[in-house]
Amino acid sequence: MTQQATGGFHVRLAETNADLEAAQRLRYDVFVSELGGGGAMVDHDARLERDRFDPFLDHLLLFDDRTGAVVGVYRLMQQHMALRAGGFYSSGEYDLTPLETCGRRILELGRSCLHPDYRGGMAMHHLWSGLANYIAKHEIEVLFGVASFHGTDVAALKQPLSFLHNRHLASPKLRVKARDTSFQNMDLLDEADLDRKAAMLQMPSLIKAYLRLGGMVGEGAFVDHAFNTVDVCLIMDTHQMNARQSKIYRGDHR
Repeated sequence: MTQQATGGFHVRLAETNADLEAAQRLRYDVFVSELGGGGAMVDHDARLERDRFDPFLDHLLLFDDRTGAVVGVYRLMQQHMALRAGGFYSSGEYDLTPLETCGRRILELGRSCLHPDYRGGMAMHHLWSGLANYIAKHEIEVLFGVASFHGTDVAALKQPLSFLHNRHLASPKLRVKARDTSFQNMDLLDEADLDRKAAMLQMPSLIKAYLRLGGMVGEGAFVDHAFNTVDVCLIMDTHQMNARQSKIYRGDHR
């Protein structure tokens, strides 16, 4: 992937072990130190958050040109990469058969994070612009991946989970489902009891951003005790994004 430079940042794929470790170090700071996550392959001494999937996929990195530091990452897995890795990361939580058999080019997004100092500004738009270029280059048609609510108290998340289930459930042809062994019902409130404002206040910013782009969710949630999260599977058909949404996704505000 050709390096893309804009506004004090540049975005490119990891090319070396040092690049990969920079991504894993940022992931450790966010997912382990900040959010209390863990995992069998996490290296606490070196402060690296890693897992068995890392060697098989692409790692999109956002660099601050002033410091040279990696300040944002995305982990990207195409279907041929998943075949080599023994499956998509999300397949441990969801039955992905509807996506894997839809006959379209699919891409799993994962481990998305920004350094705390870069949140709320333009950094995420630069990272998304790099992602949009990757999607265009590989002619990706459907994006998916797990997105997380912090904490594992499902009852405390009844408003946002019910809102997602009732207002943003994916169409049957793309609707993945949490595996039976870990299925957590998201339909926790009647439609009449939904409070959109309360739901959106609890909704993580990344999930809200995907909803604005037309994102939908699979059926059921997954409680990930290792990462201290409640996960939902987000699905986005890139062909259904309108022109304005596409500009936001690319970070284009003209």
